[in-house]
Amino acid sequence: MSRLKEKYQKEVVKALASELGIKNVMQVPRLEKVIINTGVSDAKKNSEGFERLKQDLALMTGQYPSTRKARVSVASFALRKGMPVGLKVTLRGTRMYDFLDKLFSIVLPRLRDFRGMKRSSFDKNGNYTLGITEHSIFPEVDVTKSSLRGLEVTIVVKSDSAAQSFRLLELLGMPFEKEGEKVKPARNASRRDAGGK
Repeated sequence: MSRLKEKYQKEVVKALASELGIKNVMQVPRLEKVIINTGVSDAKKNSEGFERLKQDLALMTGQYPSTRKARVSVASFALRKGMPVGLKVTLRGTRMYDFLDKLFSIVLPRLRDFRGMKRSSFDKNGNYTLGITEHSIFPEVDVTKSSLRGLEVTIVVKSDSAAQSFRLLELLGMPFEKEGEKVKPARNASRRDAGGK
């Protein structure tokens, strides 16, 4: 079993139920899925880079990504219907917990000048979205072979409010900014740092 999933079941559920006054454990806020997206607008011109990015995402998440294709043609962007425009991975269950465990304890702390994640990035449904400017901060990525790409990670939470979602992620170990402290935009580790050299 995933370390983070075990922590949720043994510690977080009890803590949340006590704090929120919930008697039925099925009503305790929980993670539903994690969605990782990245754009690949140059896929047609750089097929080798596109395939490499697919491999990187598969290594980072433990699951092969699906290709998202354009639904309509846009002449001004030289975009035709059916052309690949993005890659998407949707994680659930053990893979979701494994990915978040790595994200919270290894990946985010590698960001240069990291002072915590913004508390304001929750939507009205309590889902949290964060942007990563360079996917090279993941230890599986070989920066000598991959071109750097940005990622969007959305953590979908089943809860009644953003406050409940925040508390769930906080108990799971997500490194949020300290209350009252404004976070400067985090700069990613340099290529050399990210490559571990």
